[in-house]
Amino acid sequence: MFLESFKVTGLAVTQIFILAAIGYILVKRNILGEACLDTLSRLTIEITLPILIFCQLIKDFSFTLFPNWWIFPLISVLITALGLVIGKVFSVFIRGEEHKVQFMGLAAFQNSGYLPLALVAALLPQDKAGTTFIYLFLFLLGFNLVMFSFGARMLESNKSRKFDLLSLFSPPVVATLGTLFLVFIGAPKLVPEFIYRPLKLVGECTLPLAMIVVGGNLAQIHLGRINFKAIALLVLAKLILLPAFGLLFFRQFPVPELIGLLIIIELAAPSATLLSVINRLQKKEDLLIGQGIFFGHLISLVTLPVFLSLYFSAYMVK
Repeated sequence: MFLESFKVTGLAVTQIFILAAIGYILVKRNILGEACLDTLSRLTIEITLPILIFCQLIKDFSFTLFPNWWIFPLISVLITALGLVIGKVFSVFIRGEEHKVQFMGLAAFQNSGYLPLALVAALLPQDKAGTTFIYLFLFLLGFNLVMFSFGARMLESNKSRKFDLLSLFSPPVVATLGTLFLVFIGAPKLVPEFIYRPLKLVGECTLPLAMIVVGGNLAQIHLGRINFKAIALLVLAKLILLPAFGLLFFRQFPVPELIGLLIIIELAAPSATLLSVINRLQKKEDLLIGQGIFFGHLISLVTLPVFLSLYFSAYMVK
């Protein structure tokens, strides 16, 4: 059963990383420049992903069908907190205060949106994927709020700088909150099909665009002198211990299969590529972040299918 699951999940992960490899090659061959990559990134974050969130929630979400919708932002905060605690424990083996901070950021924040979106689409039939997308968008509501507040602040050198409250409200957060409000007041019935259909087509561009952006971002990372000790500790903490903890948790506290799948994907995902963007915007030296993201994504080609296969073979309904 495990080998069957590993074959399915391994093929799904490979397909996703082929898309990322296209972005990587386009940037490395200078077909896609930094300005173009920034434009694609903004297009994905500010347009296609918010539209995808809107279309999915407006059509399939209701507070009656999902009465416990609020637990997903809470789960995202708990996963970040768990990663931060494990990162703090392992950081005692890392030298240098700034190295420790970047290591904890890599352990706490995962590729929580693009990679899980693509994995869900590749692994599940359409009906289950639609439900899991809703779970994921609600999960991202909590993740993005924490990422653009605590996460950005943690990596920042100048902690005395006044925090910008508006930074919390990224386009995906606004799209989620706005659509939840529209659903609450009964507005979905007022969205005509001739408007919904073209929006849905735009939203469906998110997955390939997102993975090309991820691959392009990986291509821009400058590895420098590789800190093998830190990378080994990160792999152990982020890609092995976190998902292993999730599997042990499910043995003691069973959860609905699709919720469990979302949790194990988030626990097993490599570090967020957005950390590199935040670090670059703050003009800070990249001591570990680029290496952690690059090698984390590379090694997750093996670890992700392993933990997803363990979850599928043990917990998913056959």
